[in-house]
Amino acid sequence: MMLGKFSFLKNGKSEKKEQVFSDAHRVPEHVAIIMDGNGRWAQRRGLPRIAGHREALKTIKKITNEAQRLGVKVLTLYAFSTENWKRPKTEVEFLMKLPEQFLNSYLVELIENNVQVRVMGDMARIPAHTIRAVNQAIEKTKKNSGLVLNFALNYGSHAEIVEAVRSLVRDALDHKIEPDSIDEQLLSERMLSPLLPDPDLLIRTGGEIRLSNFMLWQMAYTELYFTEIYWPDFSESDLRTAIFEFSTRQRRYGGIKEERNGDK
Repeated sequence: MMLGKFSFLKNGKSEKKEQVFSDAHRVPEHVAIIMDGNGRWAQRRGLPRIAGHREALKTIKKITNEAQRLGVKVLTLYAFSTENWKRPKTEVEFLMKLPEQFLNSYLVELIENNVQVRVMGDMARIPAHTIRAVNQAIEKTKKNSGLVLNFALNYGSHAEIVEAVRSLVRDALDHKIEPDSIDEQLLSERMLSPLLPDPDLLIRTGGEIRLSNFMLWQMAYTELYFTEIYWPDFSESDLRTAIFEFSTRQRRYGGIKEERNGDK
């Protein structure tokens, strides 16, 4: 799998960079974010890790509003991975309460702002109270036509791909499809985000430079952007800087740029 180019910016601040948004065609349709650094943000302030997760909710609200204002169509947030169950029990229990807290606090505002809530992931291990809050948000926003706010909850890309392959194998054994008919398109349709475009831009906060089992199939040609800024400190200006960086890149999808007269 070939990944797009990536950048790693330490401060990501530039007044000039915010001038780009007069050109709406350069705003990515789908932005995915790995919201990393909550625990370290708290520890640097002498606070428990859960304080960072609580602060992260405010950032989600700010970035969702700014993404919609800029014209982003889909915002996918990596809220909880299949590997996060390895964390201390108290932290996991707190993390499982956050979707409910966020949606209870901001659902009315999301509805007013025409945001549609979606969730992808394995719901089998998710507590009932979290599922109720998520299902309520999905139901109450399903007719909204603005930004799609897609939470990856108990999500892991390896598990997603394995289950997609299993579903194709089952259909082949049941003679619903021919094995030779299986192609990239058919496999993509069995992923957890078949109705969404693949991410154009991935942002990872917190200083780590890896994908951490996040949308590996969908991000074959996604542009990657890494920043040392911890998620609770990630601002609207930082989002604009990341999108500006995206807007300067040439996306070739394995091809080459067509040269014009005078190009070097």
